[in-house]
Order: sequence, then C-alpha cells, then structure tokens
Amino acid sequence: MAQVQMVMPKMGESIMEGTILNWLKKVGDRIEQDESVLEVATDKVDTEVPSTHAGVVLEILAKEGDVVPIGKPILIIETAGDGAAVAVPVAAASNGSVVKAAAPVAAVAEKVMESSDRFYSPLVRNIAKEEGVSLAELDKVPGSGKDNRLTKSDLLDYLGNRDKGAAPVVTVQERQAPASAPVAPARSFSGESEIIEMDRMRKMIAQRMVDSKRIAPHVTSFVEADVTNLAIWRNKMKGEFQKRYNQTLTFTPIFLEAVIKALRDYPMMNASVDGDRIIVKKDINIGMAVALPSGNLIVPNIKQADKFNLIGLTEQVNDLAKRARENKLTPDDLSDGTYTVSNVGSFGNVMGTPIIMQPQIGILALGAVRKKPAVIETPQGDSIGVRQMMFLSHSYDHRVVDGSLGGMFVRKVADYLEEFDIDRKL
Repeated sequence: MAQVQMVMPKMGESIMEGTILNWLKKVGDRIEQDESVLEVATDKVDTEVPSTHAGVVLEILAKEGDVVPIGKPILIIETAGDGAAVAVPVAAASNGSVVKAAAPVAAVAEKVMESSDRFYSPLVRNIAKEEGVSLAELDKVPGSGKDNRLTKSDLLDYLGNRDKGAAPVVTVQERQAPASAPVAPARSFSGESEIIEMDRMRKMIAQRMVDSKRIAPHVTSFVEADVTNLAIWRNKMKGEFQKRYNQTLTFTPIFLEAVIKALRDYPMMNASVDGDRIIVKKDINIGMAVALPSGNLIVPNIKQADKFNLIGLTEQVNDLAKRARENKLTPDDLSDGTYTVSNVGSFGNVMGTPIIMQPQIGILALGAVRKKPAVIETPQGDSIGVRQMMFLSHSYDHRVVDGSLGGMFVRKVADYLEEFDIDRKL
C-alpha cells in the first residue's frame, strides 16, 4: 500500500486559488483514477475535479467552504501500488504517520468577505461585482447550498428575477453611491428604443477587450492570399474525409495547420508579455474563437497543436466547438493559450481587426474565401482568371512585435496556404 497526496489543481491562467464547494466522496470511499471527487469554484467557473489516482479516500484535508491555494494538498489517497510511480508522495513523520497539510490559508470570513459572516465563493463574488450587487443586497439572497451557501445558480436566478422586478427590496441607502460620487444624469430614450442589459459574460468580454486595448498598442497587417488549390482540395476530399474519419472537414483546421507552421518559423510570435519580460512559449497552444448561441464569444485552445496532423486538428476543432456550444468546456480548455485565431469568414466577413487575447501578443483573423478575378502569373505570361481569395488580418502587440516581424509572420501564413498541395493524400 502507498499513500499519495492530491493537491488543488491548476484551474486556469491567472487563477491562484479555488473554493471547495462540495466533496463528492467521503473517508473510506473507493475512487477510480479520473473519477470526480469534489466540486471547486473559481472566479471563472464551477467545475468538478477528478482524482489523480485510484484507491481509497484515507483523509480529507480541507473542508467545504475552504479557500485553498493552487498546489496545496486537499486529499490523501491510499493506493494499491508500492508508491514507485507516485508523483507527489505523502510526507511521513518519524513514527510513520501521515503529516497533515497546513491549516487553511485563512478563515473563510477573513479570506472571502471581511464584512460578512456569510460565505461567498470567488465565482459568486465575481458575478455580484459584475452585476453591481452590494454586500447588503447579497446577504438577503436565499441560498440552496449547504449551510445556506449561495450558489452560482441561486445568484443568477435572483438576478433574473431582479431584472423583472421580483427581487427582494433593497433600501435606498444600500443602493446609494457615496456622497462624493457624481450622480449620472438620467438618459431619455424614444418610445421605439429597446434597452437590453448586458449579461455577465458580455460584461466580462467587454472589460477584457477594453483592458487589452489599454494594455497593448495594437497594429494590424493585412495580406491577401490565393487559396484556390486549398479550396479545390477541400471540396474534393471532404466527402471521403467524412466517410473515413466521421469528421466534418472545414477550412479551420487547414488554416490552423498553416498558422502552426508559421509559428515554428517565427517563435517570437508564440509569446506573452510579463512586465518588461517577453516569455517565449515552447508549447504551441492555439486558441480558436467560437461564437456561442447567445452571441457571446469564447476562446478554447488546442494544447500542443503542433503535435497533431490534419486529422487530429480536425477532431480537436470539432470537439472544442461542440463542447463550447454545449457549455461543457473545462478550465483547462480555456487556459494557457499562446496564440489565437478568429475565423471571421464564417460570418461572411472579408477581413477584421481582432483584439489580442492578453497576455498573448498576436491574433489572426481569417476572412471569407471568395471567388474574384485575379492576375495569374505563368512562364508564358500573365492572365486574368477566377481565383479563390481571402484576406488575413494580423493584429499584434507593438510593444514587443515590430512591423517587420508582424508582417513577415502573416505573409508566411499566406505562403503556406498558397503552396497547399492539391494532390495531397489523406
């Protein structure tokens, strides 16, 4: 028998802690590797955490409601092995007993909301902040969780009812701004106007876009590419691709393949900015913007995308797009992206000026593939013909990417697309 510690896993980029919402297993329960053992809340998502090992729950080191830093032990599992393959062994005292993890970082009341006796998860706090819900108002919202804990669903239901005028009454004092704060003048709208309140996700997107434009001086370079051979090949092979691999072959994975090749050629584009430092990433994790049914946008990414062939890229693209639209993405799907691609052509747009996903330094917008007259250069002379053309729009952070690098990169992507082998086999 061996004992191993399970730690609070990394839940996404920039997330430093998680709140334990609910333990799905208790001491003495048998668990399998990758079986969900607890629910954790962060300021981005609520998610279930799978077990790192198979075995029996020996000891639970953190209580429901505890705020635990990433990497801290939360569970001890007794496994059937001899411990040789255990990545994080349990430290043992001289008498052989298991050394328990340190006490929770801070008392919940101090860590979460100093002025309230009620526990609120980071996700609930973030939603409340985005929606302008005061602490006093939050305290009045009934919770369905353990010990009257306010869940994400409770708060979202409350906000929906509040918008309809059915929320609990809040005093004027609770809603008033400080006396020194200027009061915004009332705005009038014509009778034909419709007022639509931003939902939480739209507010978050808006804030991140504003932050990105504030942080990074954006420059956009444009290149027009002749993708006739690529388009002919895709139209010719998509039926066979569907039959052989049961996957829909869109333009997106073909475009991503070219972007990955260009990132290998220009590794400085596969980087991020940290203060005065440029962090050049070795892994190529390609983010792909996915439009949700709500109209909002989310950007999951393909981890180590350079390790996949076209078939693998197609499977990854289709899987991420499907799970994004079904709201089944995990925190890992959304974290650690190194470069982003947005296919604006799927909406019929010929080009765009995309906004960089911080802390990345570049993003590529792919325009619609359209037939248009173009000059065809041949050894026998030039001629005019109908070609399949598209625009590539590359936005980059001018703090660290000069026009030469930004322009050469997008030109290289176009070259790979134009040089696509029309006789390529699956």
